[in-house]
Amino acid sequence: MDKKNLCDLDVAGQKVLVRVDYNVPMEETGKITDDTRICASLETIKYLLEHKAAVILMAHLGRPKGQVNIKYSLAPVAKHLAKLLNMPVAFAGDCIGEEAEKAVQKLKPGKILMLENLRFHKEEEKNDMDFAEKLASLADLYVNDGFGVSHRAHASVEGVTHFLPSAAGFLLEKEIRFVGQAVENPLHPFVAIIGGAKVSDKIGVIENLLEKVDTLLIGGGMANTFLAAQGHKMGKSLVEDDKIALAKELLAKAKARKVKLLLPVDLVMAETFAADASHKVEKVAKLDQKYMALDIGPATSTLYQDALQDAKMIVWNGPMGVFEMDAFCKGTEAVAQAVAKSRAMSIVGGGDSVAAIEKLGLAKKITHISTGGGASLEYLEGKVLPGVAALDDVRRKIVAGNWKMHKNVDEAVELAEDIVSDTNGTLNEVVVFPPFTALESVAEAIDGKHVGYGAQDLHWEDEGAYTGAVSGKMIADICAEYVLIGHSERRTMFGDNEVAVAKKMRAAYRNGLKPMLCVGENAQERAEGKTSRKISMQLKSALKGITPDEAEVLVVAYEPLWAIGSGQAATAKDAQEVCLLIRNKLEKLFSADIARKVRVLYGGSVNAKNAADFAISGIDGVLVGGASLDAQAFSAIARSI
Repeated sequence: MDKKNLCDLDVAGQKVLVRVDYNVPMEETGKITDDTRICASLETIKYLLEHKAAVILMAHLGRPKGQVNIKYSLAPVAKHLAKLLNMPVAFAGDCIGEEAEKAVQKLKPGKILMLENLRFHKEEEKNDMDFAEKLASLADLYVNDGFGVSHRAHASVEGVTHFLPSAAGFLLEKEIRFVGQAVENPLHPFVAIIGGAKVSDKIGVIENLLEKVDTLLIGGGMANTFLAAQGHKMGKSLVEDDKIALAKELLAKAKARKVKLLLPVDLVMAETFAADASHKVEKVAKLDQKYMALDIGPATSTLYQDALQDAKMIVWNGPMGVFEMDAFCKGTEAVAQAVAKSRAMSIVGGGDSVAAIEKLGLAKKITHISTGGGASLEYLEGKVLPGVAALDDVRRKIVAGNWKMHKNVDEAVELAEDIVSDTNGTLNEVVVFPPFTALESVAEAIDGKHVGYGAQDLHWEDEGAYTGAVSGKMIADICAEYVLIGHSERRTMFGDNEVAVAKKMRAAYRNGLKPMLCVGENAQERAEGKTSRKISMQLKSALKGITPDEAEVLVVAYEPLWAIGSGQAATAKDAQEVCLLIRNKLEKLFSADIARKVRVLYGGSVNAKNAADFAISGIDGVLVGGASLDAQAFSAIARSI
């Protein structure tokens, strides 16, 4: 995950404001009938308490529409949480103002306080910044552990991040890890199962998944509209007539992308929409026009079960029929059994899908059960969730300029000073790599400013009879922070092989320098499909013997050799795929925790016009060549990433 998580924060002795999703079903007596969402937050709460944080919980319940309504008070939730934690949970009768402030003042490390319903204030849903600042003033740190509300740009979700250091709680992190992988880096074969009543509810999900899945199974009421689009007469079944044209488009898109899109071959047809309705199983080609479809039939269940057998990743959202009626739950239950039986990574979301899994006692056989309804759907659509996007990045983006053999001393100093001036205020890290002859003068001119500097290369020995070489010891003496290693031109023009690159890496670390390791494939390797093999080999060789602590400060730059100096550039998608490959390799070499901290850049003919294309997930900045020789152009790049 590219966002900071709970373990990235030092919470000891700090007041931590935690957004949780406690919008739970409750009887008029205050009895909570389903505490799944509360239980899901316990891991984060217990971690904070164990690490001596003062925990301030905030949540909403129901839709009080900006008015105080005792019916929606969180007081019963606080009592229920106290029972689950077996410890007192203090309760404040408001979420801002004097009462909240006094309650927070009394709160000690290792204790917990719950604030009253956020939506008693209309400013919450409007993401009012004054309201957000009042919430933030209660604490030192902010943690979002409410995935189910993270698709809302509300004050307690997005607004508070403008005023406090922020991170994801364990629940949110887990949701992002699993659902995010399905969206960004799925395993294949990838099978998605989408059900529910209407196509219109899940158009975006289906369209996005068609770009990623190998097989798509459609069930529930929405299948009727697809069947109607194929020319089947659906009788009294729910069909969205205004979406038939769209269904035809989606079917055509699936065919064009060679996605196997499966629809029911038989249906359970009922005389009326009732639990005790007369019903029968019929083939879709011969449906009784006086009946309506309320479930997939047994032949379809078998077809869908077979489609799941070889899957390595399964995403399921939505029932196959009217699951709440016993006569029409068989299809959903059959799919649930098949998903649980599969060896694939399985992700299940949506109320009825989750209910089926839990009803059959299969929850432990599912890799991840999502707690967020609308949030899960929007994430599967590929939408950016405001509550996730607003959290602090674990990796600060970096824009590096390699000046190569350009600029004399005076020109280099002038360019460096102009870059300092023009990039003032950017949140990204900016680093320049002047030629060796100008490095010390540039260092003197900009030392202590927000722009860093480094060397373009180094020798693997610290001293000796190496005519023309510059050592890491010399570079460190100038107080340079970074050094480029394995740049494409060093590899192709000066013969820097993997042995030399590995020795230079060790020299950099030995002298306290942060290496910016360049890796990439040439045109022939790319054409032959050897990109992954080549880059994996480069990383394995260069990082042999490097410790996890050393790896944390590493920067890797992907330089497609076929693009360097050609005026060509990899597409953003191409670059993203290789940067992801690099991070996956780093995870195998070190650990997931180390891999998430290493910054991976793209460096292939980047300029002011295309730089913004690479400001996407998984790419942590750019390494710029020729465009870094002009202060205005380079500064424009620094502000666009």
